[in-house]
Amino acid sequence: MSNTASSESTEPTEPKLRLLQGFQRDAPRVHKLLQNSPDVETARNHLYTYLNEQEGDLFRQNGDMHPLERATARECIRVLKHVIAPGNETQVGFSTLDFLWQLARDGASAAGQVDEGFILEFVHLFKGVRGQSGFAEGWLGSRLAEEGIQAVDFSQIEGRAAGIARSDFLDQTAERVWAQLGRHASGLDPELIARRETNKQRIIDFFDATPLHWDDFHWQLAHLFRGPEALPRLEQLIPMTEDEKQAIRLSVEHGIPFGITPYYLSLFDFDSAGRQEDAQVRSQVIPPMHYVERLIEHRDDREHYFDFMGEHDTSPIDLVTRRYASVAILKGYDTCPQICVYCQRNWEITGPMEAGALPPRGKLDAALDWFADHPSLRDVLITGGDPFFLSDKRIEYMMERLAAMEHIIHIRWGTRAPVTMPMRITDRLAELLGRYVEPGRRNVGVVTHIESAAEVTPDVAAAVHRLRCRGMTVYNQQVFTLNTSLRFQTVANRIAMKKIGIDPYYTFYPKGKEETRDYATPLARVLQERKEEARLLPGSFRTDEPVFNVPRLGKNHVRAWQDRELVAIRPDGRRIYLWHPWEKGITPMAPWLQTDNSIHQYLKDLEQMGEDPADYQSIWYYY
Repeated sequence: MSNTASSESTEPTEPKLRLLQGFQRDAPRVHKLLQNSPDVETARNHLYTYLNEQEGDLFRQNGDMHPLERATARECIRVLKHVIAPGNETQVGFSTLDFLWQLARDGASAAGQVDEGFILEFVHLFKGVRGQSGFAEGWLGSRLAEEGIQAVDFSQIEGRAAGIARSDFLDQTAERVWAQLGRHASGLDPELIARRETNKQRIIDFFDATPLHWDDFHWQLAHLFRGPEALPRLEQLIPMTEDEKQAIRLSVEHGIPFGITPYYLSLFDFDSAGRQEDAQVRSQVIPPMHYVERLIEHRDDREHYFDFMGEHDTSPIDLVTRRYASVAILKGYDTCPQICVYCQRNWEITGPMEAGALPPRGKLDAALDWFADHPSLRDVLITGGDPFFLSDKRIEYMMERLAAMEHIIHIRWGTRAPVTMPMRITDRLAELLGRYVEPGRRNVGVVTHIESAAEVTPDVAAAVHRLRCRGMTVYNQQVFTLNTSLRFQTVANRIAMKKIGIDPYYTFYPKGKEETRDYATPLARVLQERKEEARLLPGSFRTDEPVFNVPRLGKNHVRAWQDRELVAIRPDGRRIYLWHPWEKGITPMAPWLQTDNSIHQYLKDLEQMGEDPADYQSIWYYY
């Protein structure tokens, strides 16, 4: 599956021709004014005139359009004005309007130049302009209405009767929500716990070990699935597709980072390779072929080619990355026991628990001295790799150095250890870290990375409890991928995390790393999730923020449209955004252009996964 679409010319397909006919039928005025325009500039003037007229009617509130449809219509007009603006055409290097004009003028003969996704973007935009988006009814409201469940009309009822009627309606709504949530199993569910205990025993037996070995993180580290032995061992334990086997085989042959811990393997479905039960888990560690091929292609220049965040340009000294005024990153260990396919530092990490990944003491001291010499910093994030797989002695040394700096009031450890090897969070480690918590003076926190409720297990719960009992905060950053973007999947993850004491913190919109395109979602989907799913849960279950990492600049929140502009739609149906820097309104900094992922392709990918694209149709109206 892929979220990139070719912009090369193709023959018009039957579905594409039907879309063109629908566009002509449903937006006759727009189609006619474009068709009758002798050139693009005339078409632009005519379209601006049309949009201004429509906008004037909306502000005058002419007609009986629903107020929420009116708001959507104004948003669609704003977007259309942006994507046909000459200044934006100059920025992106092509004219969206030119493609639209040619479609109206030449019909089928021009359809080969664009993807169906391009046509669908404008089908929905012009429906929105006319107040026909269906947004006011809502995706869940329409399904309730089909079952004869109507929302309360407060113009006809009031007082206690209104309260009871609304409560009854909300009961019906909540039943649908919990039914959707039930599709996404938690690792805390008794049935899944039992199955994984069976998986665990199979791995223990395979290595001729005991449960005592299993609970020892040193044993886990000594039995990682990595290197030439990884594939033969995995083939004896889990069912695998031929593509999965080939991807692992090529990864090992070409030095592409690959590794799985015995513990994490126990979370796999040992009965099927179909990914119906473990898509989120498998996709974390088994790379798709496109990823492998890209890393092989760029094995000689990977250090710079895959450095999406431009860490080479934001590192004032070895082991340090700084993008913000008061916080900096300290890379304490350049390896992990298990490799995430979409790791931001796939350009740097060479393999699981690689020799040479531990920075020399002199280099570490120089980095720590740098922190001591920069009193403007208040927060340090120790990451890697996974720094929790340093020795306790090295961890203690780093904490002693940082705790001696009066200006450092927050020390965070970025780690996947609670998820990939929770037995690493020993009482000794938790006590060591907890010694440096000084209420009112300094906090110590752990930032983990849980992708799905399926990863939240009793072992993770116990590890988190050990940390929290020593006064540490534990919170999570989730990467919003194709395999974690199904309706209510992220909500299920937040609920499972809150049950064990992890606070949701960030939902990362996937970075624009081309090699991980199989994991990509459109920006619109993470916006849709925050509005249409997270809003249905208590506030404590939706305390995270969706963010996007702008290369070299850092995280930008994506809730407010003031922080970005949709400036163009490519012929392959992908939107282009101009991201404003987080420094906007603070210090001068240039914005950044980003090509998003195709909504049309995303919906097709969901359909291949067994989802009904109709459940996601409002996605077109999130910009």
